[in-house]
Order: sequence, then structure tokens, then C-alpha cells
Amino acid sequence: MSSSGAAVGGAAGSKLAQLVIYGLSVFVSLAVTAVIYLIPPAESTRAPGVLASVNASLNGAAGCFLVAGYVFVRRRQVQAHRRCMLMAFGLSSAFLVTYLLHHFQVGSVPFQGEGASRVLYFALLIPHILLAAIIVPLALFTIYRGWTGRVELHRRVARWTLPLWLYVSASGVAIYWMLYHL
Repeated sequence: MSSSGAAVGGAAGSKLAQLVIYGLSVFVSLAVTAVIYLIPPAESTRAPGVLASVNASLNGAAGCFLVAGYVFVRRRQVQAHRRCMLMAFGLSSAFLVTYLLHHFQVGSVPFQGEGASRVLYFALLIPHILLAAIIVPLALFTIYRGWTGRVELHRRVARWTLPLWLYVSASGVAIYWMLYHL
């Protein structure tokens, strides 16, 4: 990969990548919205199903690979960084699939807590939802720019992508725990 910032595939390749990234981002947002709001809630959702637990595990593992990838890039171990970030993306993608399957089966799962725990739950959930939608194109652009050797552009967007993606991963695990184990 070139670090000169030269476009791989030229301007046409970059435009196509942008269209694909924006298209995937819209598709993911619509798919998540559909399974949350169009599927009626299951009768009993208090105990987590297997997929809910798998979702939390995938989210937590993705967060661990994000941190490891950051450590590797700070140590200038670019190949290890790349592998960790691609693993984080793969785990997050697997999370998305199992998340959609889970909510296709159970619909939206309402939080049962009250008082301070309810306030904390929604204080985590609202930014989690907003940032989860934002992280899809951010992660895709970050990976694309790194993959195509646009290192400076990659760094510029990665500075935003990493902390937001980490928040989404960590808050996803916390939300799971609060929803099913609090």
C-alpha cells in the first residue's frame, strides 16, 4: 500500500467507494430500525436469549481488538494494528447480523428498571443509538482509507472513529447487562 496518499483506482474508485459506504450505512440503519420498530416485542424478554449474550460477547471482543489495534499503531506495528482493526470490524459485522436476528425474533426489549438505574440506562442508550448509526460510515471510511494507503486521511478520521467505536462497543455491553442482569 502506498503512503503517498495516491488514490487506488483513481477518482472513480473513490466515488464508487463513497457510494457503497453511504449505501451500506443507510441499509444498516434501515434494517436496525425495521427490526426494532416493526417487529412486535416477544411475550417474555426478561432472560437473555443466546443471541443477546452472543451480541454482548461480540461487542466486548470488538472493543478489546480496538484497544489492541490502538496499542499496536502507537508502537508502529502497522501489520498487527491492521489485523486487530479488521478483526474488530469483523466482530462488529458479526454483531450486526446476530443483533438483527435477535431483534427479528424478540422485537424491542423494554427496560424494566426504575429510578436512578432507568436514568443511567437511557443516558447510555441514547448516545449509543446515535453513535452506532454514525460509526458505520466512519468505520467504513477509516478502513477504506487505511486499506488504500491514504494514511493521512485515515489518521484524520481514525481520531474520531476509535473513541466513538469504543463507546458504542462498551456501552453495548453495559446496556445488555442493565437490560438482562440488573
